Amino acid sequence: MISLAGRDILHGWGKFALTGLGLGLLIGVTLTMAGVYRGMVNDAQALLTNSGADLWVVQKDTQGPYAEASSLKDDVVRSVRGMPGVAQAANVTYLTQQVQKSSGDEVRVMVVGIEPGLAGEPGYLIAGRQLTRSHYEAVVDIKTGFKLGEQLQVRRHHYTVVGLTQRMVSSGGDPMVFIPLKDAQEAQFLKDNDTIINERTRLEANPIFNRPGVPGLLDAVQGLQTSSHNVNAVLVQLQPGWQANEVADSLRRWKHVQVYTRADMEEILVAKLIATAAKQIAMFLAILAVVSAAIVAFIIYTMTLGKIREIAVLKLIGTRNRTIAGMILQQALGLGVIGFIVGKIAATLWAPVFPKYVLLLTQDAFTGLLATLLICALASLLAIRVALKVDPAEAIG
Repeated sequence: MISLAGRDILHGWGKFALTGLGLGLLIGVTLTMAGVYRGMVNDAQALLTNSGADLWVVQKDTQGPYAEASSLKDDVVRSVRGMPGVAQAANVTYLTQQVQKSSGDEVRVMVVGIEPGLAGEPGYLIAGRQLTRSHYEAVVDIKTGFKLGEQLQVRRHHYTVVGLTQRMVSSGGDPMVFIPLKDAQEAQFLKDNDTIINERTRLEANPIFNRPGVPGLLDAVQGLQTSSHNVNAVLVQLQPGWQANEVADSLRRWKHVQVYTRADMEEILVAKLIATAAKQIAMFLAILAVVSAAIVAFIIYTMTLGKIREIAVLKLIGTRNRTIAGMILQQALGLGVIGFIVGKIAATLWAPVFPKYVLLLTQDAFTGLLATLLICALASLLAIRVALKVDPAEAIG
């Protein structure tokens, strides 16, 4: 009956091909949605891997620095370095903002303040060099669109791009811009000039800070307004042979901070930060599956109604019901195979165009193929039921 199903498909190949194309585009969207979720997870894992850290020391009672705001004094790193099992520790800041290009266009980036040569620095470059000066240099991800030698502005200062890296992104997929820590602290924690002037005026008018008999007090307080010693986290690398949980427990006990291991951070980013997005994608996948099933069921049902007389003739000459059901099932599965091929090709072609990273995995494609065939098989049941109820007398009626 493969020949019979094939002949019937060739007889109405136009409708069959158009239906396969439409179904394929739906399948392509479905595969892309799955790829978007995989890309979000991969971005979160890439963020943790690129940091080079084994532990994240953040503000107590927070889930920072990626999921919540976290603020620590930058001298905490010195005491962390002295803890048993710690090989290296480095301060880091994270700031998400719009950065303006020389053309006037803006790009959303995560500005990362790092200490050159320590954890947090880009693990590799594809062009240029790492940061060597303490001010006004930047290493950027190529997704930002900046090139070597170009200028970018972060808050009030301009930075020259000296290095390019790749796949350095935030958990939301925003490309990273790495600048020296001191510059990043100023960009994130300091107020603008007008606010600083207003603060100074208020302090001068406050008799608590501007006492006639206490010279230098006002200057000291004003100095605190124009300097920043806060960071978002301390990235810790462990000595060989030490367990992450063991060192983390020790830091929590003696330094009164919150400490997360790599597994803890993955739990925060994947299971909590992108949980809502994952549920939304799952809803879209379910809706697309229902729509695909409805399309297949409609077209197979229509094709079956169009050959009622032919099915009656088959029954009249003694063709078994299972043979007729097999013919319809083969047509539905053929439609699913064509749709999956079209969808896989479409998803592969348009995935690189998406602004966010779309990760198409082979296992997802295989699961998609099985789901497509299952949906097509279930969708053919209505048409099979109609075909099996056909009266052989209709062949001569």
